[in-house]
Order: sequence, then C-alpha cells, then structure tokens
Amino acid sequence: MNTATDTPLEAVLRRDGLIIVTSIAALTVLAWAYILRLAAGMTMGGMDMMGYRMISNGFEMAMAPAQQAWTAGDFVMMFVMWAVMMIGMMVPSAAPMILIYARSGRMAAASAKPFAATGWFASGYLAVWSGFALVATTAQWALERLALLSPEMASTNNVLGGVILVAAGLYQWLPLKQACLSQCQSPVLFIQRLGGFRRGAVGAFRMGATHGAYCLGCCWALMALLFVGGVMNLVWIAALAVFALAEKLMPAGRLLSRVAGIGLLAAGLRLLVM
Repeated sequence: MNTATDTPLEAVLRRDGLIIVTSIAALTVLAWAYILRLAAGMTMGGMDMMGYRMISNGFEMAMAPAQQAWTAGDFVMMFVMWAVMMIGMMVPSAAPMILIYARSGRMAAASAKPFAATGWFASGYLAVWSGFALVATTAQWALERLALLSPEMASTNNVLGGVILVAAGLYQWLPLKQACLSQCQSPVLFIQRLGGFRRGAVGAFRMGATHGAYCLGCCWALMALLFVGGVMNLVWIAALAVFALAEKLMPAGRLLSRVAGIGLLAAGLRLLVM
C-alpha cells in the first residue's frame, strides 16, 4: 500500500484503526497480566490445602478456611476476577466488529454525520460479559458452599463435571448456538440484521450489548467449562480463549464447533460412568 498517495480520509482511517487495535491489544494484555498474577498465587509449594479455599484479595489469591463464609468484599473481588478474565478471553474475538464500527464511525464523521464514540459500543459488549461474570461469581459461591469445588476451583464431583461437559457438548450442536455463532462470524450480517449502525451513545451501547449477547449465546457453555478444568488453570483458560477465537474467525468454525461438541459429550459421559 502506497501511503504517499493516501487521501486525508484514508490516512485518518489508518491512524484510527491503529489506535483501536493498540487499545484492544493493551486491554487484553493488561487483563492477562492480572490473570497471570492471580494464577501465580495458586501455587502453594506443595502445601496441603485440605480444608481451605482460594479467594482473591484484589491483587493475588489468598487462602481462607473452607467453612468461612464469603464476605461482601470477597464476592466483589471474585466478581472482578471473573470480569477481567472475560475481558482477556473475549475481547480479541470482538476486535473485528469493534474495528468495523470505528472505521464506519470515522467515515460517517467525514460526512458530517458522526456516530457515538467507539467506546460506547465496546462498553455495551463488555457490560454483557460483566453480567456473565456476576452469574459465574454467584455460581462459584454456591458450589463452594456445597463443597463441590476444590481449592484450585475445579469440580470435585464427577456428576457435576460430567453434567457440565455433556451440557456444553450438546449445546455445540443446538440451533441457538449455531445462530449466535453465525452472527459472531459475520459482522456484516450482524449489522444488516440490526438495520445498520446507531449514531447516538445509547444506540451504540445497545448495539454493542446486542453483539455481546450473541457472543454470550455462542460461548457461555464453553466458559462454564472453567468449573471443570479449574477457574484459575492457565492452560485451560488459554485453551478456551483460543478455541472461542478460532470458532469465530476460522472458515471451518462451525465444523470445529460440532467436532468439539462430540469430544465434550464423550468426555462428559466417560466422567459420569466412572
């Protein structure tokens, strides 16, 4: 591409695109840095953790007696942990849609018909995943009260683990999953379905939330698998994040989704009969 012959609008679009990509990358890196910091606190040097649980204090994971009830502060810190984790795992897969919004917004501004800032769209998307983080935090609290999670925050019950795996495997084949996946795979289809962009801040936020809802519909069952492999298991977190990204960006994403569903179903049934 010959930047010397770019029009002023093309130069601005390229600059803005670089800013958005850098912002997305920075947000993702910061989220993963936080996750890595918390995960480092899960290594207790071979210490016997029987009778204890792990809880976030905001900056690292700390041990607490298993029977000690969560405080309001504990709940808030665990919610923050889940919310940041969802940012690190899901924002990269939303990058194409965010970039399209930003580019279209800049072109509209050049025509004196500006959109709301890209941040409004991104905030709507993140608000949906923050809602999921709230549900996940509540589920973790309930499972810990029932003594169904290990100190590493993984299922200790084969029935629970098997049911989650089977449910996730079956969901990969459901029409709802495929419908949500198709919206995530094709930003243009998503925009057309909504009848175009929304110019105001409220409309942009709602559009981002709608995209987030489709993304949630596509990936919530995969995120529930964290309770099987371990909420702070870095390998498991990374594997799920990469799979969610590949599912949306690869041409064979639907096939990948269904093949993974078969694998999850088989693993779940095996766990249930053990």
